[in-house]
Amino acid sequence: MTPPPFSYKSDPELNERKHIKSALLSLLELFGCSSEVDSMDSALLLTLLLPVAVVSYVLDLPPQVLFKVGDRRQLSCRMSSCPEKVKFAWITLEDRPIFATIDTQDRESVLVFDSVMKNHENTLLCKAMCGKETKQAKTQIKTYSFPKKPVISGYDRLKLGEENILRCEGSSIHPSEMLEVQWLYGDTVLQSYEGQSERDAYSLPLKFTPSEEDDGKAITCRASLRVDNIPADEMTKETSAPMTVLSAPHNVKVSGATGVLRGSNLTLTCEAEGKPKPAFTWTALKPDGSSVEMGKHHDLFIQGVSLSDTGTYQCDVSNDLGNQKTSVSVVVQAPPMDTYIAVSPQSTPKEGDSVNISCKSIGVPVPYVVLSRMVNGVKTEILSSEGPEISVTIDSVKLADSGMFLCEAFNDYGKQNENLTLTVEAHLLEVALQPDVEVVLEKGSSLILSCQASGCPQPKFSWKNLSNMPILRRPKTDGFRSQLVFDRVELEDEGTYLCEVTCGSIKKSKQTEVKVFSFPMSPVVKNSGPSLVGEMMKLTCTAQEVFPANFFQILWMDGEREMHSETGPFSSGTINLTSEYSYHVNTTDQDKRITCKVSLKMHGVPAAQAVKTASTTLSVHYPPRATSITVSPLTELKEGESVSISCLSDSFPVGRTVLSRVMNGVQTKIMTNDRLETLYTIPSVELEDSGVYVCETSNMYGSHNDSVEITVKAPPRNTTVEIFPSKDVQEGQNITICCRSVSFPPPMVVLSKLDSEKNVYSLDGVFLLINLTPNDTGLYQINVTNYLGYETEIFNISVMEKRVNDPLGWNDFLIPAICLGVAAALLGLVVYVWRARKKGSYDLTKCNLSTV
Repeated sequence: MTPPPFSYKSDPELNERKHIKSALLSLLELFGCSSEVDSMDSALLLTLLLPVAVVSYVLDLPPQVLFKVGDRRQLSCRMSSCPEKVKFAWITLEDRPIFATIDTQDRESVLVFDSVMKNHENTLLCKAMCGKETKQAKTQIKTYSFPKKPVISGYDRLKLGEENILRCEGSSIHPSEMLEVQWLYGDTVLQSYEGQSERDAYSLPLKFTPSEEDDGKAITCRASLRVDNIPADEMTKETSAPMTVLSAPHNVKVSGATGVLRGSNLTLTCEAEGKPKPAFTWTALKPDGSSVEMGKHHDLFIQGVSLSDTGTYQCDVSNDLGNQKTSVSVVVQAPPMDTYIAVSPQSTPKEGDSVNISCKSIGVPVPYVVLSRMVNGVKTEILSSEGPEISVTIDSVKLADSGMFLCEAFNDYGKQNENLTLTVEAHLLEVALQPDVEVVLEKGSSLILSCQASGCPQPKFSWKNLSNMPILRRPKTDGFRSQLVFDRVELEDEGTYLCEVTCGSIKKSKQTEVKVFSFPMSPVVKNSGPSLVGEMMKLTCTAQEVFPANFFQILWMDGEREMHSETGPFSSGTINLTSEYSYHVNTTDQDKRITCKVSLKMHGVPAAQAVKTASTTLSVHYPPRATSITVSPLTELKEGESVSISCLSDSFPVGRTVLSRVMNGVQTKIMTNDRLETLYTIPSVELEDSGVYVCETSNMYGSHNDSVEITVKAPPRNTTVEIFPSKDVQEGQNITICCRSVSFPPPMVVLSKLDSEKNVYSLDGVFLLINLTPNDTGLYQINVTNYLGYETEIFNISVMEKRVNDPLGWNDFLIPAICLGVAAALLGLVVYVWRARKKGSYDLTKCNLSTV
């Protein structure tokens, strides 16, 4: 509540009197009379000094004022004793503006503060001039702000037993260093806070741990502003709030009877404390771990309970702050019920059997159970127990155990009984032996002879070997079965075995025969090694560790053809049975498989174990034969064509094949191979590849060869012409022309003068021109030709004329040239015949320069 504005204007006379007194005191101090004046009455002092005071003017201004922030306030400076208009001036003594409106009258100046603010605090000097006299007074303006009561938060959701934070807050406080804040609980100060400068707001936390008694009680926050002259009703402001203490459910308890009789009603009541008000849920906990919700009320009601309602019931109490559970065990009480008596096994027992008789009943509390037997109308107790079930076992029941058995159950609420009649029958002895037929098995295998007895509760077993051989195995007897276990059957285990069973005075037996054979592995076949065609090969077949040997047969076979057979001798133990067979080999026997088949002719031997075979492959050696050489595509080829030469031979072991070429009596090895077939390819044949090719195969037993001739043909090429002594000669000289060319078959060489129709032929490419004349000057052409093609060469001959004698004409050397040509042709023909026999490349005869 804001106090009404107040003014610092006082009674003028009173103020004036105060100022006069103050002035008089000052004057007396000047004369050293202040001590005497202190005790004087003010009125007396005024009377004594009044004549002096009336001559001074008084300036009326309070020395200090206190304004509330937000109020409208005024500050007045007055000189009422001045007979004329006073001049006023306001001066700030601090480095800040005045922030006020000045209203000046004749003898008064007023500062008007429309809305007081903190920055209006200042120290001011008021000067007043009355005529020539000037007076001044100082005043200090103070402000304060304390507008609202404290605000409390966190009081309405306090958690029981936990540390909570309450907060007291306020703002717009000035001067904040004069603030004091207190938390109070009743008359007890819980916490205090002193304000700090320049902080016009406060937030004071309080850590508070409530109890249940604190719920609804008030907590107070008191704020006080310790400023002088502040109105008493504004100095202190406080706020109180009732605390709300919240708590999770606690003090949970269940009331009601927990033991009820079957068929009656059950009521359980769950109570708990907590805020907010908790909710209740009843749940039945089953023995298998499952649960069933029973209701959501304080009370749980079950009408007409049964034994199945016995168990644990849980009350779950919860609110927003948590939950708590409590449980109670309910027992449903009942007299004995569902009483029964049973015998196991349920089938009619036979004498010597084991029988179990059980008696069972349910009830609450657990009934007392008694098992009895009725003999000639007299009840004889067999067994009793403080429990729901008892049983008795008769290990070997007798005929005398037949009769009535009685089961009785008692507890505090009643009794119940049941009975049954036990009938024991006699039984007949039966014996079974497995296997029950003749047993044939291999040495080292396993065997179990199992003798089974039935119809007798405690049979006795015995084993015998009817072959008068001792039994080397110890029987294993277990109840109604006895076994002879042969981990590894030996030859000594052969015989007839008898199992005899005794049941009291009754004896019964079964027998079986055991036969043993030995045929552990396949036979081993060996031969005498590689044989040449026509020789004898020795074969050996051995069947190892066989028994009985006289039941074995060895059969030698060529495919399906039987060649030889033998039967083994009698033996008392295992032996190695061997058969030898000699075989005459020829070339058709190469890689032939000869099989040795060993058979056990013994009844009962499994087919897979009765026959075993082994084979050997014959190896026949022979020298090379049927050697052949073939050429593809032809034996006569043109230069540049491709040709393949293939050598084929038959031998064992495979021989080494050598391909060679024979030319002019010289044999050149081309390639060597260690296979039956050899292939050699010339991608592009040349004249030099002509010749006789020989394919020869050899091994350790001999050799064999074959040959073929290959001819390579080519048109003339690489033709050159040489002229001796020169192309330029004197009239009357001779010239020898030599033409060289490579080709096959040998070419025909023709010389012609281009401006003449005459041609000269040569077989060896040599032309002799005799006694040349100037008319022989000109261009000449040589044409080298065979049936595959031709090649030409053109050259020039120059003959210079002699001045002494007349030049010779064409007729002068034509006849000698023809004679020489004929001679040369005959010589060339002889050479052609010789070279044709070479079947190789042909090169025209070289010139003999020494004859030119």
